[in-house]
Amino acid sequence: MGFKSEKIIRISIVYLISIYQKMISPFLPRACRYEPSCSCYAHQCFIKYPFFKALWLSLKRLGRCHPFFEGGFDPVP
Repeated sequence: MGFKSEKIIRISIVYLISIYQKMISPFLPRACRYEPSCSCYAHQCFIKYPFFKALWLSLKRLGRCHPFFEGGFDPVP
């Protein structure tokens, strides 16, 4: 993936996450066990890291976000 196309994809994902956070999330009960929330974590990852690293970190976080994990403070590395 070229640098320009990767940047366009990352910006698009950040935009979609922002839409989710502003238009959908406020109407749902808070379910995330972590702080920051999983959507905020993914948003920060896609701003800070290249596409595949951001995707990997976001998917790992989503995989840990369930009732069998304690949760808590988990900032973007």
